[in-house]
Amino acid sequence: MLKKQEKLNRRHRRVRAKIIGTAEIPRLCVSRSSNHIFAQLIDDEKGKTILSLNDKDKKGKKMAIAGEVGKEIGAKAVTAKIKKVVFDRGGHKYHGRVKALAEAAREAGLKF
Repeated sequence: MLKKQEKLNRRHRRVRAKIIGTAEIPRLCVSRSSNHIFAQLIDDEKGKTILSLNDKDKKGKKMAIAGEVGKEIGAKAVTAKIKKVVFDRGGHKYHGRVKALAEAAREAGLKF
């Protein structure tokens, strides 16, 4: 039986094999730990991070914080004239905090 970390790494490799970010359509990469959530907009062609955000300065429940991070990254991306992104869930299942961040980013104006 596979352990949780091995399953996560398998999903991550499978997801990353299919998606790539460009300058016009960057990759929205979501990373999470047991306590925090991080979001980045990445241009894979140049190997640069366009925009980065985390929740280390926010207080409250984890789901609400993930939604706030999604709204903020969506708003900052729209002001940087980025409207379309490719979503990279980082091997995590699409539920809980990852889903909350994605839905909040969509509400803020991002399309993926």
